[in-house]
Amino acid sequence: MKSTSAQHDVGRIRAFNRTVTRRLGVLNEKYLGRDRPYVESRLLFEIGAHGATARELRQRLGMDSGFLSRLLRALETRDLATTQPSAEDARVKAVRLTRSGLAELRKIDALSDKLAQSMLDSLDETQTQRLVAAMSEVERLLRASSVEMTPDDPAGADARYCLERYFAELDARFPGGFDRSRGHSSDLPDYTAPRGCLLVARLFGEPIGCGALRTLAPGVGEIKRMWVSPDARGLGLGRRLLSELEQAARKRRMHTLRLDSNGSLAEALQLYRSAGYREIERFNDNPYAQHWFEKALR
Repeated sequence: MKSTSAQHDVGRIRAFNRTVTRRLGVLNEKYLGRDRPYVESRLLFEIGAHGATARELRQRLGMDSGFLSRLLRALETRDLATTQPSAEDARVKAVRLTRSGLAELRKIDALSDKLAQSMLDSLDETQTQRLVAAMSEVERLLRASSVEMTPDDPAGADARYCLERYFAELDARFPGGFDRSRGHSSDLPDYTAPRGCLLVARLFGEPIGCGALRTLAPGVGEIKRMWVSPDARGLGLGRRLLSELEQAARKRRMHTLRLDSNGSLAEALQLYRSAGYREIERFNDNPYAQHWFEKALR
């Protein structure tokens, strides 16, 4: 049974949702006065001037394939969009706006700007700043709450994408660059069960971060390959990844975790220290490591 505080929080969120949907007019059959509901107008926006694949649209909008197919057929019937096999891969459905669809998108953009401006017209400057700041904070927190973290195959496409970005960032940030042949970058088998795991963080289906755990000795694990996309920083994902990896270590009956870091990664050092990791003597031969940490798991 939810506590009184939790029930109050849920009630406030529901009240907020009702106010927003009412103010934005998304409950109207003809959104922004156009001849379609909000969901079809949003789909036009997501397809955009450059087009998108059906898979990308499903991920961005969180739709099941059947509902998306019905919406696309509705746009096609009105000559607003086309769906064809991709030239690169016939299994991929490429969606593009027609000339009429592009013209409609421009109208929707203009009307959306007008709607947004109407929210500010009756507010003074101080209220406007408060509203915009509050909306930015709400968006940031909603993005954080939408992130999913799951174990992934270290050799899978999303894991490889994150690891490539991780190594590229090390190369850019380390004073002398990063040489993969010296940085133990071929240790993927260490991150597969039962020896360890690799977590991938995804936002609306897109990979935005990763972190790995491997076994050093019985009961002792090591955190590796912690990376969060620059576009997703500030959402608390680094701390959440670290916490998830600690939980994975506990499930493997590990009592101690270790990790290392480079002095140029100031934010990582701050994260580890604030999460209860204490500095210890060197425990490995990583040529790029300058700080070594350890934490006892409870």
